[in-house]
Amino acid sequence: MKSEKNNIIVGLDIGTTKICAIVGQLAENGKINILGIGKSSSQGGVSRGMVANVSKVVQAIQEAVSQAEKASHVKISTVYAGIAGHHIKSLQHRGTLNRHNGEDEIKKEELLRMEQEMENLVLQPGLDILHVIPQDYTIDGEDGIRDPEGRIGMRVDCNFHIITGETTRAKIIGRSVKQAHLEVADLIVEPVASATAVLSKEEMEAGVILVDIGGGTTDICIFENGFISHTAIIPIGGDRITMDLQEAFGILKSQAEEVKIMYGSCFPTEQMKNEVVVIPGLPGREPKEISVYAISQVIRARMEDIIQKVEYEIALAGVDNTLNGGIVLTGGGSSLKEVKQLFSYQTGFDVHIGTPGQHLGRGQVEEVRKPLYATAIGLVMKGIEIEHTYGSQFAPNQLESIQNKGEENAEPVLEESILNEEPRKNKKGLGWSSPYNMNMFSDMFRQWFSDEEDSDFKD
Repeated sequence: MKSEKNNIIVGLDIGTTKICAIVGQLAENGKINILGIGKSSSQGGVSRGMVANVSKVVQAIQEAVSQAEKASHVKISTVYAGIAGHHIKSLQHRGTLNRHNGEDEIKKEELLRMEQEMENLVLQPGLDILHVIPQDYTIDGEDGIRDPEGRIGMRVDCNFHIITGETTRAKIIGRSVKQAHLEVADLIVEPVASATAVLSKEEMEAGVILVDIGGGTTDICIFENGFISHTAIIPIGGDRITMDLQEAFGILKSQAEEVKIMYGSCFPTEQMKNEVVVIPGLPGREPKEISVYAISQVIRARMEDIIQKVEYEIALAGVDNTLNGGIVLTGGGSSLKEVKQLFSYQTGFDVHIGTPGQHLGRGQVEEVRKPLYATAIGLVMKGIEIEHTYGSQFAPNQLESIQNKGEENAEPVLEESILNEEPRKNKKGLGWSSPYNMNMFSDMFRQWFSDEEDSDFKD
């Protein structure tokens, strides 16, 4: 296999129904070229977006990564992994930077230290901060500033969107990836990744609600005036519809999944009452005849349940129908027939299906343009953004921060020596990294998992 080159990032989507590894490379035109993809069944190791059985997930990760390596001819050692689950929450907080000299230009390092200060917020026990996302800035009373770097002023205020999650859940993902002989460059909350993949800047500016209907969860990300205002994960997804069909008609799970994809619709019609699907019976038993109308009734009932929970999150965020971008649906569940029409009918919003195709170059893999791969593509894009916008010497590693929390001798996330250091190519072959970021992370993982008595990680 060839060695990895600059701008190559691997996204690892650990989903309820599938685990997907995508190798992407930033092209000169700003598009993402997909070099390879690997996917495998989660084998029941993931429940509602959260790792439930480490050994099964490790096996699935290894299979997906192996496929991606063969397809891309890239040796994978480091990944940007997604994190999901109903434990993911969000809040807004305001930070302030008082400067000593208001005539000096505001530097990137100062803004990054403001972000770092948000890590000191007091949270409930067992929770940690996964993302600190700066929104609009105010400089000496002038608000609505989006890019304060290079401006002058004495006082800088910033509104931050902060996403939190359970510490244990983050560590379990880290253990799973580590046992698959990989390193985690960073953890990225999945709705943020999906939004990055399918939304345009114009949609974010106009105000939009992203709804990613995955296998085990439905992820929500709301934007107002170009900024994230609300993030939530609902623990219901497409696999719940499959289970409903299985229970309603007494068929196998594989049969229920096929029925959902081939014959299911979110809008039952009178014409469907005359249509019947024949399902093979178990050995020695008669086949079953199921009305297509009844299938669609079951699907609609569960989809309406999901929509009601989405509407609750919209109300919680305090937004209304003035969001001109409406609702963008993505994820595997967005491929259900008439799902766009049902969402529009129930919510009153304009609805369309979002795909990651607008951000992709020609690449080698056309399959990934489907909504099914929005999260995995978004993980690649966020990885590139972290390494090229922040610079790897600035890039926050949330899993590292979680592990460092509470250690008396832990080094600060940002140091002058690191800020002034020229970035060096990561010898493990993936992107750019400072010695502090990746090497310390590897050492910490070795220390972390040497304790076999840690009960958090037992299957």
